[in-house]
Amino acid sequence: MNKLIVDEMRPVTLVGGGILAEDDLKLALSLAPILLAADGGAGHALAQGHVPSAVIGDFDSISPQVFRQIPADRLFHMPEQDSTDFDKAMRSIRAPLILAVGFLGGRVDHQLAVLNALVQDQGTPCILLGAHEVIFHIPPRIGLPLQAGDTVSLFPLRPVTAGSQGLEWPIKGLNFIPGGQIGTSNRATGPVELTTEGPGLLAMVPRRHFEAVMQAFLAMV
Repeated sequence: MNKLIVDEMRPVTLVGGGILAEDDLKLALSLAPILLAADGGAGHALAQGHVPSAVIGDFDSISPQVFRQIPADRLFHMPEQDSTDFDKAMRSIRAPLILAVGFLGGRVDHQLAVLNALVQDQGTPCILLGAHEVIFHIPPRIGLPLQAGDTVSLFPLRPVTAGSQGLEWPIKGLNFIPGGQIGTSNRATGPVELTTEGPGLLAMVPRRHFEAVMQAFLAMV
């Protein structure tokens, strides 16, 4: 049974211990000021002058120096090794939306584990901020105010059928399958609407649309 650690009425920022560009955390906090950390992400937070409201994980990536700077009542140790720290955090947070930074780049196995967790039914939607794109698990229907020529890539982690409006190459009726049909490097012709008939399909759009994707998710709450 999952223990709820964070219960917020506003979007939250979750920082991980991976590669973090200079402005990633600042950008996320400008949109979602409540800061949480997954394990080693606490070090990134402290390095930029922030003490997270909660640190969640197995604590195998937190240095003693960082550990000592976090109040004990903000440390939530989850020692089981059957899931990643990102997965642990996702299962422990209830909020309208999670903006996640510090989880892309670096080791490929870590990134794949994060993407795998992203398509699980965790309850709270999450947007991952990368160096060039934002990544999110497509809900049953979402509208995005994209611009003509914007790259839209779709990648399945489960078999799923999807539909679209506003894509140069429509996907209506396509059966996306891991190891089979994927949808990389499609292009928007303007605003885009995506629909899915089940879970498992990731979308990737240009980083500059981070706030617009956030607002699209919040409009569904």
